[in-house]
Amino acid sequence: MTDTLTELSARVPRNRLPYGSVLETIGWTPLIQLTRITRGLRTPVYGKADFFNPGGSVKDRIGLPIIEQAERDGTLRPGGTIVEGTSGNTGVGLALVAAVKGYRCIFTMPDKMSQEKVRLLKAFGAEVIITPTAVPPDHPDNYVMMAKRIAAETPNAVLANQFYNAANPAAHEASTGPELWEQTEGRITHFVAAAGTGGTLTGVGRYLKAMNPKIQIIAGDPQGSILAEHWRSHGANTVEGAPYKVEGIGQDKLPGTLDMSVIDEFQTVSDKDAFAMARRLTREEGLFVGGSAGLITHVALNVARRINDPDALVVTFLCDTGERYLSKLYSDEWMRENQLLEADRATIAQVMNLKAGETPVMVSTAPGAPVRQALRLMTLHDISQLPVMDGPVCVGSVTEHTLTARALENPKLLDSTIGDVMEPPFPIIDVNTPADNVAKLLSKTNPAVLVQANGTVQGIVTRGDLLQFLMAR
Repeated sequence: MTDTLTELSARVPRNRLPYGSVLETIGWTPLIQLTRITRGLRTPVYGKADFFNPGGSVKDRIGLPIIEQAERDGTLRPGGTIVEGTSGNTGVGLALVAAVKGYRCIFTMPDKMSQEKVRLLKAFGAEVIITPTAVPPDHPDNYVMMAKRIAAETPNAVLANQFYNAANPAAHEASTGPELWEQTEGRITHFVAAAGTGGTLTGVGRYLKAMNPKIQIIAGDPQGSILAEHWRSHGANTVEGAPYKVEGIGQDKLPGTLDMSVIDEFQTVSDKDAFAMARRLTREEGLFVGGSAGLITHVALNVARRINDPDALVVTFLCDTGERYLSKLYSDEWMRENQLLEADRATIAQVMNLKAGETPVMVSTAPGAPVRQALRLMTLHDISQLPVMDGPVCVGSVTEHTLTARALENPKLLDSTIGDVMEPPFPIIDVNTPADNVAKLLSKTNPAVLVQANGTVQGIVTRGDLLQFLMAR
């Protein structure tokens, strides 16, 4: 099939003729085979790269039809205002059209959405109103409810109403579905997407099933969304949504543009798995996508693995560009703050390297040394504990806190030998031991560990050393 598509590309060069406006470039996005993240899978998986649309997402496909429908029915007149509650991408799709046609835009957006999306909408000249995420769907401050109120109160304004507007799924039935059928030469067997409004799943699903009823339409859903459970229970179970980090998909209320009857299967995916797959798509396939594409592709690989059929053809949907999530899923700091990124398995050798040069590798004392000398050593090197070494062997330990307390009670102790007052030796660990394992050994009563390599003690790591290392990371 790759040869066929290559030949087609050679016959019909992209963008061969000039366009009348940027709106004519919407659609006919590439279908790209995924070859690296699918290693070991017999089932071919392709990605519909809708982030190639001029506004960077699948939502460009619905912006123009929604506005044109409002123009035809007279609800949107010249100089009018387009209002919508959006997670960002639909706003861009509408703003793109509004810029060409000369309309004003007002968008409401939940506060969990990335700042990149807010700035992008403002770059198009839109007014953006941020609303709280953690409110019920019928609350006046919910972003959809607030958009409805603004549209009603603003003269010559129209609500795009993407969640209930029939132009939304109709756009995908007229464009996305036929593109996939032609690009796969009718060989598509499984289409995987996710529902925000449900327009993509509904429109593509209706078209593909009309062409071949055996094609499976599979939906991914974030953990915390109500859609998967609603589908599984046929609406019998009433569940409340919970917060999740993936943007643009999932719902706490059933959208009117989602036709559950076209969906053959729902799979629920965690934020962690969704973001991990998005980062893999970027780093391994060179496809810079957002978290929703990661979630959908995670499901697509599950499907491909399960059916294990080289004659099948799975299409995953790559909804939007990763440029909108640089401050979120592509920020290691944000990912770690939200416990979505596994910490690197740092070893104790890296801790040793960080402290190199600050003090000698290891300051120690001997069993026959006087207590007075040991206290001076700790003061000189600004340390709080010493291993007691008898040649290469650690036979005990002393701490500044214990020695000081005992010496204040009995000053004669200062002239005693360390062997008379020492405590048990510090634990000895290998230099390649993971740092997080060492953290479990360190405590108030056991403030340090000795580090050995090839059977020889190489240094000491204290609670303070480990904490400084973790803070530096």
